[in-house]
Amino acid sequence: LFMLINIDSYSASKPEILNIRQRPDSVGLFEKLEISLELKCEFINPFDPDDIDIQTVFTSPSGKKWNIPGFYNLSHSTLWKIRFSPNETGKWIYTVKVRDKNGETIKDGQSFIAVKSAKKGPVQVAANKRYLRYSDGSGLYGVGLWYNDGYEGFGSGQVEASELDNLKALGVNFISTFITPLETWGTGLGRYDQNIAGRLDELLQMLEERDMLLSLNLWFHSYLSETVWGGGNVRWYVNPYRQVTEAKDFYSSDAAWKYQEKLYRYFIARWGYSRSLALWFIVDEINGTDGWVKGDSIAASEWSRKVHNYLKTNDPYNRPTTGTRSGGIKEFWHEGYQIFDIAAREIYEAQGFPINKTSAIDSAAVNPLTSSYRNYASENQKLWHGYGKPVINGETGWAHTFYEPSMPGYLAMYHNALWVTLATGSAMTPFWWAHSGFINDNVVNSQVTSIRKFTDQI
Repeated sequence: LFMLINIDSYSASKPEILNIRQRPDSVGLFEKLEISLELKCEFINPFDPDDIDIQTVFTSPSGKKWNIPGFYNLSHSTLWKIRFSPNETGKWIYTVKVRDKNGETIKDGQSFIAVKSAKKGPVQVAANKRYLRYSDGSGLYGVGLWYNDGYEGFGSGQVEASELDNLKALGVNFISTFITPLETWGTGLGRYDQNIAGRLDELLQMLEERDMLLSLNLWFHSYLSETVWGGGNVRWYVNPYRQVTEAKDFYSSDAAWKYQEKLYRYFIARWGYSRSLALWFIVDEINGTDGWVKGDSIAASEWSRKVHNYLKTNDPYNRPTTGTRSGGIKEFWHEGYQIFDIAAREIYEAQGFPINKTSAIDSAAVNPLTSSYRNYASENQKLWHGYGKPVINGETGWAHTFYEPSMPGYLAMYHNALWVTLATGSAMTPFWWAHSGFINDNVVNSQVTSIRKFTDQI
């Protein structure tokens, strides 16, 4: 015996929103509102918005609408979340829409109250197009350095809360870090490692609690390098984008871009709310990748514009973008300075910059410190006069400079780099590479404290 089933008569049910948990019911301006959803839905890949899509429309007291995507968050308490930070006081109303392959469901009439707070909001480019400010209008001069985490898992990164306290006490208000790619060989393309993502949650929370900022480097050059520079600079072998493209074709690959769009959407959905997420540092040292060296540097710049445009279109908080070539004198990136919101020039003086190579160090005519501050001044002035936007030195520091950390002139060189970049228009101190026990404590004490006290008065 057998039974014939008319498949056309069978209809799978559309998704259901079983529960909405909102924590808290009231939230301060620019603080995190987190909404957890319990859903009944059908999907294959919970990270793929083509499978399962959550969209929330927040309506402010003044009537402005904010479109915020939800995201999958594998944890012990919930699977689906929405994060948002309000910029107006009063009653906000929001509607949640969930769509899967079987249809769509909408839950409206949800609300929360936004109250006053002392928070200043996310970072934006100032109205004069030269400097940075917080979204409440107050000024910002960034004082900080690279402090890389490692993202090994919950509670196991290199950034420590106690050290953030020390840095803040000295005057540091930002750190820069590169992210380990969320897509790994373990997760596969289009799926995001929740240990790494959870660690970034922790890092941003630590920074939010201290009113400190993060410059988040999305693509560190080594993860896009198969052959360039060698050693630790080659990590393409761990990048699952190898499944769809060769390293040299990464920037022009349509298949790679389809995955990237969803990756950047996830970044915005999960971390876009954070007032501590200051900069989208899209790519670090793009010329250290096969797509630049063995592929097409023009295509690499076009890819940079594509990522920039995606973030500008979809990040409702409109935080600035930046990106760099490496720190040699010949690595001037005209296209990049045109594309990004912030023009970022790296400087490593031993890589072709004019430096004094004589044995004399105390003559005004040949003193290496004179050459050093002229290097920073001349390069920053090129950006200031050439591009009409904020200027930073996105990487510089202890390696490939005339003075190394163990040498007597190192502290003086660091002092000069801080002050000459401020004097020639930088919006932030040079992003010194990198905070660790290798750098003498003198580098991050009185020097940054003095410049922070000075810039706070401007």
